[in-house]
Amino acid sequence: MIADGRVAIDGQILTTPATVLRSLRGVTVDGEPVAAAAPARLFRFHKPAGLLTTERDPAGRPTIYDRLPKGLPRLMPVGRLDLATEGLLLMTTDGELKRQLELPATGVERSYRARAYGEVSQAQLEDLMLGIEIEGVRYGSIDANLERRTGANVWIELTLTEGKNREVRRVLEHLGLKVSRLIRTRYGPFHLDDMPPGAVDEVRQHDLILFRKALAGPGGGKAASNLQLSNKPKAVQIEAEPVEADTADAAPPANRAERRKALAPDRTTAKPAAGSHAAPRSDSRPAAGAAKAGGRGAPRQARPDSDERRKAAAPRDAAAKNDRPAEERARPARRPGAPATPAGPEKFGVGQRRRKLAASASAPRRETAAADGASPARQKPARPRVDDDAGPLLDRPKRRYRSGDRRPRPPAKRGPRK
Repeated sequence: MIADGRVAIDGQILTTPATVLRSLRGVTVDGEPVAAAAPARLFRFHKPAGLLTTERDPAGRPTIYDRLPKGLPRLMPVGRLDLATEGLLLMTTDGELKRQLELPATGVERSYRARAYGEVSQAQLEDLMLGIEIEGVRYGSIDANLERRTGANVWIELTLTEGKNREVRRVLEHLGLKVSRLIRTRYGPFHLDDMPPGAVDEVRQHDLILFRKALAGPGGGKAASNLQLSNKPKAVQIEAEPVEADTADAAPPANRAERRKALAPDRTTAKPAAGSHAAPRSDSRPAAGAAKAGGRGAPRQARPDSDERRKAAAPRDAAAKNDRPAEERARPARRPGAPATPAGPEKFGVGQRRRKLAASASAPRRETAAADGASPARQKPARPRVDDDAGPLLDRPKRRYRSGDRRPRPPAKRGPRK
């Protein structure tokens, strides 16, 4: 395009590609101004195991682009994950941002969790901070920590900044471990969190701008990796597949009442079939000339309402109440001057039932003595049995305190030594 003279800057045709542009202002192609570049976008993708990080595979194996939803822009993966490795995979629309994240010189941290079979100590893992050389390949500093042991397996958390090909697996195999599962949990300040496998979302522009500023600052990748991003990622809108007209059904009713009304037959307008003996319910008396009582065509008699049934049952209840013996009908009389509502804790119902039962049990004895004509002896009224936390303090029965009580047991008296 430059050789053909199609590119111009401020009206002057560009003759050499060795030109540094500060911006696209004044640049034209075929006389048309060049539009400004779209802002970079960054996406998080939870890559499941069994997918290749490539656009297409000659062997026909599934790739990450087979799992991405439709409607996304053209995305490029930041780094690569092996076929058996799962976890966080960043994808971007900007090649410059992709290169910044991948270069070891920027120092962007990557964190992994590995499940391995074998025995290893924390001291062996701490030696990886100084780097290690395996088969002529030098690997940089790795911050590894023993997370936990589950039987013969161990979970190890590793943080590194290089990300060479199969770096984590080769380092752990060099220590005598066999990796059975590898998950990337973090890339810079972007975490996997609780994303389900195969899910994808977009990082907000505000967080992406903060990250790029920190990456270009004095702290570099170390400071950018420790950013605390407050905003949650933005959910990706997935386009729904169109529904064919012949298979689409009518929308169901909105609520349950409408669904019942649609499914239930219309009882108000339904007419009985010919020859049926069903008759409408009627609360009125049968008219003259109606069918005999008990006949098929006779209308139902109206049931008496609740008030009429209650009035009819009142005499029976009164007679049954008078048939009971006097002992059962007697109720203990309240002492004169005693309050109708007890004071203190008793007004909350604590121990009242026991007091009433004790008072009703002592009432027939006094009535029987008065009926015999003999002057009843002055007896001390039976003391009701109450709870420990009910009634006044003076009415409480004496008791011995156990070790679980609120107040301590008094010290025991010691006798003379033998």
